[in-house]
Amino acid sequence: MVKPPKAGRRAAAAVLATVCLSLDSGCVIRRYTIRTDPPGATVIVNDEEIGPTPVSKSFTYYGDREITLVKDGFATKTVRQPVAAPWWDNLITEFFSENVVPFTLRDEREFTYQLEPAQPPVANDLLDRAESMRAEAQAPVKPRRRGFLAWLGFD
Repeated sequence: MVKPPKAGRRAAAAVLATVCLSLDSGCVIRRYTIRTDPPGATVIVNDEEIGPTPVSKSFTYYGDREITLVKDGFATKTVRQPVAAPWWDNLITEFFSENVVPFTLRDEREFTYQLEPAQPPVANDLLDRAESMRAEAQAPVKPRRRGFLAWLGFD
C-alpha cells in the first residue's frame, strides 16, 4: 500500500518541528540582589565576600543563605535568608523548564535590609565583664579526677 503524499509531508513537518524545538531549548536564569539602607555595606554570603551593596549574584541552587552585612559605624547584621524555588522549578517540572521550554525563564529576587547604627558599649558594663573574665582566668583549674578510686568509679 502506498501512502498519500500529504502524510509524508506531515511526518516531515512534525520531525522538523521537534528538531527546531530541541535546538532552541529553555534556560533558567537565577539571580538575587542585596540592598541595604544605607548603601555601601560589605556583603558576605555563605562565607564568600560578594562586594558592597547594592550587589547581585547568580545562583544555581535554592535554599537558605547566611548573609552578613558589615559597614563602619553600623552594627554587623547576620541574617538567614530563605530562597524558595518557584512553582515551575521543582522535582517534577525542572527537566521541562531547563530543557524543553523554548524561552528563558528568569527568577530574580531582591532582598533589602535596614542597618542600625552601632551602639558604643557602656563603660561600666565593659569593665564589669573584664573583671569577671579576669577572675575566671585566675581561678585554679579543677582537677580532672580525684585519684585512683575516682578513676575506677568510686567517690
